[in-house]
Amino acid sequence: MPEADVDTFLRYILRNGKNRALLERLAKLALPDHHLVAGCLFQSVWNGLSGFRPEYGIADYDVFYHDPTDLSWDAEDVVIRRCADAFADLGVEVQVRNQARVHLWYEQRFGLPCPPIRSSREAIDTFPNQSSCFGVCQRSDGTFDVYAPFGFADLFDMVLRPNLARDLRFRYYEKANRWRAVWPDLVVLPWPVT
Repeated sequence: MPEADVDTFLRYILRNGKNRALLERLAKLALPDHHLVAGCLFQSVWNGLSGFRPEYGIADYDVFYHDPTDLSWDAEDVVIRRCADAFADLGVEVQVRNQARVHLWYEQRFGLPCPPIRSSREAIDTFPNQSSCFGVCQRSDGTFDVYAPFGFADLFDMVLRPNLARDLRFRYYEKANRWRAVWPDLVVLPWPVT
């Protein structure tokens, strides 16, 4: 991954003060295997490329963590409430999910089986489009760990490309239609015909 691309990515996402605050506070909360993920990251980049304000069009901010030690809803809810308290003053919706328990509800929600997920990064790998497969966490020394399994080319070109890890074409087009209305320069590639 070229360092210049990582630097450009970080520059855009950190212009969004909500991202910056969430990353700092997540580092202090020290959730196991945590990442700020998806829309708040790539949409901040699209905003920078489009000349929009950094927070424009971002519906929510997603946090993944992975804790296989307790797969109960009660344990996840404790973390969700802890995060809600830590982020309350930011004025944005933050969705916090333990990726270790996704397999317990995924098929009911999306109609597809989901084997147990072994890490937050493995969960990021399965987003419906490659342009959303990003995760960032702030290290204790203030530097950032960026996860970008498909790189940055499509992101910087504002191209939405299907991720075939799971057959989520309906989610792909659902999200693409919403995003295209907000970011009209977005190029949406079709889901391959099988």
